[in-house]
Amino acid sequence: MDFSVCASVMRANATAYRFREREFNSSSNLDDASLYYLLEEWALHPSGTNVKMFLIPPVVCLVAGILINPVILFVIFSRFRIRQETRYLLLGNALLSDLIYLVFYTVSAALNTAHVHLPKEACVLLLFLLAVAYCGGLFTAAAIVLDTYIAILFPLRYITILPPSRTKKIIVLLWMCSGAFPGIFFLVLSSTHSFVPCVLETCSVPVILILTLNGIDAVKLCFWLSTTVIFLCLSLMFCCYAILYFKTKQSGIWEGICSRASVTFLMHNTVLFFYFFPLLALFVESFLCINIVVRLQTGIWVSLIVCNVLMILPKVLFPFLYGLRYREISASLRSIVRRKHLRQVSPAPSPS
Repeated sequence: MDFSVCASVMRANATAYRFREREFNSSSNLDDASLYYLLEEWALHPSGTNVKMFLIPPVVCLVAGILINPVILFVIFSRFRIRQETRYLLLGNALLSDLIYLVFYTVSAALNTAHVHLPKEACVLLLFLLAVAYCGGLFTAAAIVLDTYIAILFPLRYITILPPSRTKKIIVLLWMCSGAFPGIFFLVLSSTHSFVPCVLETCSVPVILILTLNGIDAVKLCFWLSTTVIFLCLSLMFCCYAILYFKTKQSGIWEGICSRASVTFLMHNTVLFFYFFPLLALFVESFLCINIVVRLQTGIWVSLIVCNVLMILPKVLFPFLYGLRYREISASLRSIVRRKHLRQVSPAPSPS
């Protein structure tokens, strides 16, 4: 079904538009056909819904990410001593994943706002790349926490446990897992014919998410399994931070709220919160939508806020709260800025 067919269906049902709008805004129980049709119509013609303002957060975050992420990546990979350390290799991989996610999601949001209709294959590929980039960033963030846990609790065995050569293999494994989980999910969607052509032409992530939550049992199972894996990663990160705190609180590094350990712990947990909170909001919203507690339109608005604001915030906060906290990276950046400033203000040659 191409867009012309979708448009023909909409024109043929124009006389029933107000009735469908009342259904869309009501909390009454809808059958699957009505739900799919209403969501298709909202994606193709979001009447009365101003979604353009939701393009602002992705664009702002993308600009911030383009300004800071490549600079930190340049510092990591241009300094031999820095790129030989496990923590910096993992940091570089996380920054790369986040930058890829910001680029693809901003493109998706811009195309959806401009009502540019993509072929089904292009939309599926874009969604798959988004899922891979998001999983890559999340899995790498969990690996960074594990790296910190091992470095603090097993300092004498740290080099043996995580040498740079093993870290590179771990990064490859993280990317393989990041491709495997979305791959399985998309294969299930494809084999069960759960992709909705009209919605895929607009490639609206929030709408597709709502359709997934209201799909067949196999699709719901894949969604909840994916959500469980993500929650396990976040729970692992939280447990590692909690164990680090309780095992090191007697050492005196936590004395004073402004100590480096306290500030670092607070910043890392801020990033963890911004990773965890969108998923929690999405879980609550999906539960309420499935049980017809909130209106369908309210569910889409919540999905828009989660996807366009909450899920991209940790991507742009990560380099500031993680990357710039490392002394070697901040010192290298200061030295680069200092050399550039000295070249600009170098004294002119004295007259002969």
